[in-house]
Amino acid sequence: MLGHLSLGVSDLERAGAFYDAVMAAIGAARVWSHPRALGYGPPGGNDKLALFLRPEGGLAAGPGFHLAFDAPSRAAVDAFHAAALALGGHCEGPPGLRPHYGTHYYAAFVRDPDGHKLEAVFQQAV
Repeated sequence: MLGHLSLGVSDLERAGAFYDAVMAAIGAARVWSHPRALGYGPPGGNDKLALFLRPEGGLAAGPGFHLAFDAPSRAAVDAFHAAALALGGHCEGPPGLRPHYGTHYYAAFVRDPDGHKLEAVFQQAV
């Protein structure tokens, strides 16, 4: 099982604003900051996602990369999507049921400003 995941970003300030909002929408928070990195996880806990300023010209994740975050509700999925779009993210699939993934699979897909494909998903009956 994963302990945490790290992503390279080209602009740490822009990435921080983006991830502060989308992580808050699903109940996570910035848990540490460094001049070249940021960490996100459960409020008061350890990081599960770290962002590191990548070297000039460094590559973002490849086209097969995809990171899904558990959301506590459908409303949180909606808020994640809205926050992402408001802060420079691009829609890769609006919030909604994805029955081909599962009966209760409610998700939204975005690309962050660095091109990482992100998903917020809630998988419980309502």
